[in-house]
Amino acid sequence: MKVIITSKNFNASDHLKQTIETKFDRLGKYFSNDIVANVTLTMEKGRQTIEATINAKGTIFRAEETNNDAYNGVDRVVEKLSSQMSRFKTKLQRKHKDHKEFLFAEVPDAAVEEADEMRVVKTKKFDLLPMSVDEAIMQMELLEHNFFVFLNMESDSVNVVYKRKDNTYGLLETHY
Repeated sequence: MKVIITSKNFNASDHLKQTIETKFDRLGKYFSNDIVANVTLTMEKGRQTIEATINAKGTIFRAEETNNDAYNGVDRVVEKLSSQMSRFKTKLQRKHKDHKEFLFAEVPDAAVEEADEMRVVKTKKFDLLPMSVDEAIMQMELLEHNFFVFLNMESDSVNVVYKRKDNTYGLLETHY
């Protein structure tokens, strides 16, 4: 697995970069060599946020940690990613049984099988209405939801607007 490290608002030390590569090498045994892990380090108000994303041929693993100590944050992110892989090992094996990106023999089994915990408890149906992004945000706020699915009238595709932790908004655009 290749690790790409990006830092924002500060320059990461060579020691920190080496530590990240060493920690992510442990996760590398779960994947083929052509998989890329993107690690972003951000400094804001004296706190460091470590965000890692691994895109393994359509399955995306992501973890984020904000910590006063970047080294502790890296440890937590690696723990979270490893935990995700263990928890969903069985489902991933079914989905990727013929792919060589995942090395499932290396992924530890989860302490408790969580297959029963992932179930749909409520279903809603609604009409997709064509609207602008601004109209979708307004509708989301009127409904007091933290996300809203709509048909983007500009792109003629299904989009999702969502409220972020910092009270800004995000937009998910679909392409097929």
